[in-house]
Amino acid sequence: MNHLSYKLKYLILVLFLIQSISTFAQQVITGVVTDTKGLPLPGATIAVRGTTIFTKADSTGQFKLSVSQEPPFFIRATFVGFKPQDFQILKFEKTALQLTLVDDALLEEIVVTSRRRSEVLQDVPIPISVVGRSQIEESGSFNVSRVKELIPSVQMYTSNPRNTGVNIRGIGSPFGLTNDGLDPGVGYYVDGVYYARPAAATLDFIDIDRIEVLRGPQGTLFGKNTSAGAFNIVTRKASFTPDYSFETSFGNYGYIQTKASVTGPLSQKIAARLSFSGTQRNGLIENVRTGKYTNDINNLGFRGQLLYKPNDNTFITLAADASDQQPDGYAQVVAGVVPTKRPAYRQFDAIIADLNYTLPSRNAFDRKIDHDTPWNSGNELGGISLNAETKLGPGTLTSTTAWRYWNWDPSNDRDFTGLQALAKSQNPAEHRNWSQEVRYAGQLTEKLSGVVGLFYIDQEVKINGTEESGSAQWRFSQSSTSNLWRTPGLFEGYGIYTNASIKSQSAAAFASIDLEIAKGFHVMPGVRYNFDQKNVDYNRVAKGGLQTTDPALLALKNGVYNSQSYVADADEQNFTYSLTAAYRPGSRLNAFATYSTSFKPVGVNVAGLPTVNGAAATDLAVIKPEDTKHYELGIKTTPADNFTLNFTFHNSDIKDYQTNVQSPQLGVNRGYIANAEKVNVKGLELDASIRFNQNFSFYAAGTYTDAKYVRFTNAPLPLEETGLTVNGVQVAFKDISEGDLPGISKWAGSLGTEYATPAKFFKRDAKFFTAFDAYYRSSFSSSPSPSAYLNIDGYTLVNARIGYKAVKGLSAYVWGRNLFNKDYFEQLLPAGGNAGHYAGVLGDQRTYGLTLKYAF
Repeated sequence: MNHLSYKLKYLILVLFLIQSISTFAQQVITGVVTDTKGLPLPGATIAVRGTTIFTKADSTGQFKLSVSQEPPFFIRATFVGFKPQDFQILKFEKTALQLTLVDDALLEEIVVTSRRRSEVLQDVPIPISVVGRSQIEESGSFNVSRVKELIPSVQMYTSNPRNTGVNIRGIGSPFGLTNDGLDPGVGYYVDGVYYARPAAATLDFIDIDRIEVLRGPQGTLFGKNTSAGAFNIVTRKASFTPDYSFETSFGNYGYIQTKASVTGPLSQKIAARLSFSGTQRNGLIENVRTGKYTNDINNLGFRGQLLYKPNDNTFITLAADASDQQPDGYAQVVAGVVPTKRPAYRQFDAIIADLNYTLPSRNAFDRKIDHDTPWNSGNELGGISLNAETKLGPGTLTSTTAWRYWNWDPSNDRDFTGLQALAKSQNPAEHRNWSQEVRYAGQLTEKLSGVVGLFYIDQEVKINGTEESGSAQWRFSQSSTSNLWRTPGLFEGYGIYTNASIKSQSAAAFASIDLEIAKGFHVMPGVRYNFDQKNVDYNRVAKGGLQTTDPALLALKNGVYNSQSYVADADEQNFTYSLTAAYRPGSRLNAFATYSTSFKPVGVNVAGLPTVNGAAATDLAVIKPEDTKHYELGIKTTPADNFTLNFTFHNSDIKDYQTNVQSPQLGVNRGYIANAEKVNVKGLELDASIRFNQNFSFYAAGTYTDAKYVRFTNAPLPLEETGLTVNGVQVAFKDISEGDLPGISKWAGSLGTEYATPAKFFKRDAKFFTAFDAYYRSSFSSSPSPSAYLNIDGYTLVNARIGYKAVKGLSAYVWGRNLFNKDYFEQLLPAGGNAGHYAGVLGDQRTYGLTLKYAF
């Protein structure tokens, strides 16, 4: 009997355990999924994160989800057009869950990290433009050159990756050829890592989440000084939730682009992400000499991340990236010929007539060249970084260590003709840098937030340049009617061979706080102490050509090229500050006023110096830092739900503005950098965006910019004044005070609209959409000194796309860029030697294609 009783008790216990396990295995979570207005989202997906368990919401947004694991765990709710949201389940509740998703288009919900902490965009008292991942991908904006069409206050000019300048509000980099002795005034950051070389702006975006463009000086927020603004680029992070996406695009001119990204856990505490991008396109300009088309695209890039999360408060990310661009490209086409002040025999048409040469076309938009030197632009960038973040008290302590490289291997035809004038003109370079930033940021108390940090960067650039004459150089260099210029072989193979290096170090301490001193009224002071040191070693040797001891022939050769060497160093300490007052009485209004000072570091010349009495003018080897006094007034408003309207007025007075000077009469081949005494840039900016309903959205942005040299007395002569003499004395400089700065349009704007409606494709929830965007800029000068000829007409570009997109599964759309096939120049450049002809960097003609994307 006792034995039977024991068995009965054992059986009851087993049945109880089985029932308990069965009951747990069949736990059901119920709830409803709605948007922020409480409207149901039928068809929303609710899944247990990290598993294949999921369900769909019914027509009223309600769902039932059976789970087979013990809390705590996360469930993820997703719906097309809404931000995916994770919800933690700590225990099973009998009441239904209320899951609320935020529409992707709810602009007031855009979160940025520009001030080194997460904040709602409209609450930040800084003019910021944000471009999200979907807009980047769908508009075909695969580098900064395309993003400038979405943000009209951004200007980017590139005649090749090295000679790339990125400006905000028209300032940041001198217009024209790049000089490695200058620091960019626009900071370029990717996941907190500073990219020191402007060539980074030409790289394909890889797995970008969003781009935040901050306008105006931001030295109290970022490690490297940013006197004109900053790009804060945020990539998609490694995740413990598996995610895979593949994308491929096909277009005219042989365009093919492929992107892939995969992320997921490697263990309970380690996750990884690997992303790849490859872009190819045929050339757009025909070389009638070789029968090939040049200006193609040939880009490869990857980015890898390892995330280590030892606990909920600490994140350590090891990231590596590499990008390789090997285009047969960046050729420029002769765009026109200017009559100069030189004698008739020194005019371009007279020169080519004597050489029995004819241009393949006088119309640049025939897109034909006959260049005899290949155009190659080998551009390699990459690096590795270690970022550690840990929550410490009310804020986050962040350490970012990075090492980066840049290798530049070009080949150019700088006479822009099929003649052997400048047979070679190239400046290969290697750049290495490592940087360290430590900062603490966060919401320190209910009324106080801020950031404090330290930054250090060590850089070295090595340059190995060549500029070499060909058989026709004598005629372009001929400056008298002497028959000695015709001496056979005098200049053929004669040139300059340069070895130069720049070593620089920069260190800074910076801090910025946001203190609410009364209800809605914030005061935000910021300070920065900066130290910069640069050392340049320049050695240029003139050699080659006819070997002779004839003094007359040697004088001719030395008048074209001469040897030069110098060593220079400079260091600079400066203190800058900012003060912002903002009034935010509620979520619909944020008015602010800012006054700030900024320095752009001391510069060194590393492209040769003018000669005075036969010697290098070494007093010009070092140029002063830029000193900026800046103020702006802004208002950010949200007049209605899903409608933002922002205005900004800005004014910058810049002392010792760093600019390019080029004057061939002074024996300078590639130009040098100098200071303009004073520059003023002021303007107005408008940003507006509205979501009319669930289906229709619209955005617009516009700028008016007035930028002038207040005082610049030793500017280079414009091309048409080359050879100018006064009372028989050659003029080398010109006073262009009150003249317009180059590269800046008075008016620029962009607008776009999208109509999207829910649809079913391949039995999956998706959105059918159609969208277009347009970009306009008015005419602008393309010459460092105002010129009657080197001006670019205003133009408008229109782009469109149509298709469908899904959170998971297949998305597909057709796109077109420059739909009306507008012919336009991006830049005009005088040819070497200032013979009167100039070349143009051509904008792309109409392109179109199909993009397919699959995510799961």
